[in-house]
Amino acid sequence: MVTAVRHLGPNWYASVMGTAALALGGGALGVDGLRELLVGVWALSLLQLVVLLAARVLHWTHHLGQARAHLQDPAVAPFYGCLAMALLAVGAGALSLGRDWIGEPAAVALGSVLFVTGTAVGLAAAVAVPYLLAVRHRVEPGQASPVWLLPLVAPMVSAAVGPQLVLHLPPGQPRETLLYGCFALFGLSLLGTLLMLTLVFARLVTSGPLPLVLTPTVFLVLGPLGQSTTAVGAFADFAPGVVPPPYAAGFGLLAVLYGVPVLGFALLWLALAAAHVVRARRQGMRFAMTWWAFTFPVGTCVTGAAALGRHTGLAAYHWLAVGLYAVLVAGWSAAASGTVRGLLSGELLAAPRPAPVAPRTVRVRTRSGAVR
Repeated sequence: MVTAVRHLGPNWYASVMGTAALALGGGALGVDGLRELLVGVWALSLLQLVVLLAARVLHWTHHLGQARAHLQDPAVAPFYGCLAMALLAVGAGALSLGRDWIGEPAAVALGSVLFVTGTAVGLAAAVAVPYLLAVRHRVEPGQASPVWLLPLVAPMVSAAVGPQLVLHLPPGQPRETLLYGCFALFGLSLLGTLLMLTLVFARLVTSGPLPLVLTPTVFLVLGPLGQSTTAVGAFADFAPGVVPPPYAAGFGLLAVLYGVPVLGFALLWLALAAAHVVRARRQGMRFAMTWWAFTFPVGTCVTGAAALGRHTGLAAYHWLAVGLYAVLVAGWSAAASGTVRGLLSGELLAAPRPAPVAPRTVRVRTRSGAVR
């Protein structure tokens, strides 16, 4: 077991995020007949989280050098944002679905612990990873990747999850502080993401498509778009009675005036990302753990569309959420089946294969002066 986790990177937390998103997205649709199934999916995400945390403890304990190498790798370090989002997503599921299984008090306790821990880890990653990119990794503009968004999106997940805990606090200052604190996390993540998104878009336009194995990460851009729409919807849901009426009404306006155009851009990006993936698939893209990018980002768009359906009253957003959930189910099925096959074969936990070395061309000058 100790040997098996040597190359277990933080990117594996994306599988927890994807399974939790499957549960949360289904819960947002409000289909009563599916609730018991969705509670089971959430329980699976909780089990995944526990097993993965234990495996990562073994990784850091017995393979400290490899763990430090991951932090020094600009392609791997941003995935530490996934740890925060995995904790937060499972915590959100405990509050909205898990209470049916473990009871309200246990669900609130679990959700609170995971929210506080996930928020702390997310804020640390949002500072540490860009710092490492600036002073240690020495990256070039052409190396910009959508995975750079991961640590910056984590506080946005906190912003969307935190309002569920507001009513479990004493009335007055505690509730207001948590709600405004989540709003501050929303701004922190939004502005940081906008700065990084320009680099990602410029890289795609000026340097061409990503390598085949990384192409699914184009879907990661959907994460901050859908999650921010979900967050403003949550602010509007819980603000009445918590903040003064003018501000509560303002949160209601923000949910619509911000959410509608941002979700529109998310649909544009979804079409762009799908085109990139179709191209990569035709060129031979095989399964990799990057396929989990098809899950959580799409799940945030499901919950965002459902929030807009609640606040606008438009059936179109409900059906949009249903359609996006179908995409989420397909993406989760593809990622989960590929992961199971890779685990059974041992391929996913094997050492990374070295990049192929191009054959060297030997230039020989003949007596006549010709080069061959």
